[in-house]
Amino acid sequence: MIPVARPQLGDEEAEAAARVVRSGMLASGPEVAAFESEFAGFVGARHAIAVSNGTTALHAALLGCGIGAGDEVIVPSFTFIATATAVSICGARPVFADVRLDLFTLDPDRLRDLVTPRTRAVIGVHLFGQPFDVDPVREFCEARDLLLVEDAAQAHGAAYRGRQVGSLGDAGCFSFYPTKNMTTGEGGMVTTDDDVVAARIRRLINHGQAEKYLHTELGYNYRMTDIGAAIGRVQLRRLPGFNRRRQENADYLSAHLDAPGIVLPATGADRTHVFHQYVVTVGAGCRLGREALAVRLREEGVGTAVHYPIPVHEQPVYRGTAPPSACPVAGRLARQVLSLPVHPGVGPAELERIVDAVNGACR
Repeated sequence: MIPVARPQLGDEEAEAAARVVRSGMLASGPEVAAFESEFAGFVGARHAIAVSNGTTALHAALLGCGIGAGDEVIVPSFTFIATATAVSICGARPVFADVRLDLFTLDPDRLRDLVTPRTRAVIGVHLFGQPFDVDPVREFCEARDLLLVEDAAQAHGAAYRGRQVGSLGDAGCFSFYPTKNMTTGEGGMVTTDDDVVAARIRRLINHGQAEKYLHTELGYNYRMTDIGAAIGRVQLRRLPGFNRRRQENADYLSAHLDAPGIVLPATGADRTHVFHQYVVTVGAGCRLGREALAVRLREEGVGTAVHYPIPVHEQPVYRGTAPPSACPVAGRLARQVLSLPVHPGVGPAELERIVDAVNGACR
């Protein structure tokens, strides 16, 4: 079976982790500090703060930016649920926006009608490895004095008009879950150019400590371990190569998939797409529906996944916060998207198998 995702780990990562184990410094220490410095340099941000996972990155970033009870934050409905739940656990209310049919990312034209006197921020998601339409969203935010937070959990190394994601808003949030473009096992990172926001996030992720045993506000234990950071430093060095391989695999799939009803992923202008996922849509022209196609591909040894089968505003935890018809494009995509293997572990022979299986099943 060709898996739809597979971590890319080797001897160098194993030795980095073993080096930390031998040192006896397992909690946040010199490896975390070095990883933060290297990641900030990679992204082009003044600060990078390592945390325990991508969800805590979002939560800490929102709290660090002052989001709290009674506030509203606009989020896309077509995303992983953590984009919205991070808002909710701040005590704020996620307001769901629709997305672009071609790019799957936040539709700037849908924002205006969602703003209220309580709106404080917009979270734009760089979904599947592709940056959202940053400039019009940022202009929208600046005109209304709103914060812009980037959810870059799936977009390590992606760029918009020559600038790395994570350096384009008030804060950027990354995940290092095992299936992401780079991993620390579990982990995350917040990036920002704001000194005050960075300082507050550092307090929040370490029990609200301003100094040793001096707790000035309610905080959390969101720290990254030195073991994870050591792995992350190796992965960061390998990331450009990982991304090139993803892009080459995506190029091959796009050049050879020729199946009726299958719409290939599009890349917006002036963007570097790093293909965390290669996501097609399965339309009426395919003789099989999406679920039947996924079954057929599995029988042919090709793994698939659906990212995501339910728009966030229709999830039970958010049911009633918006009408089911509030985000029609998100609803349509949830019924049609299918992810195919594109990760760096997919080789030439496997790419041929994927193409033959999809083309054959849909005709």
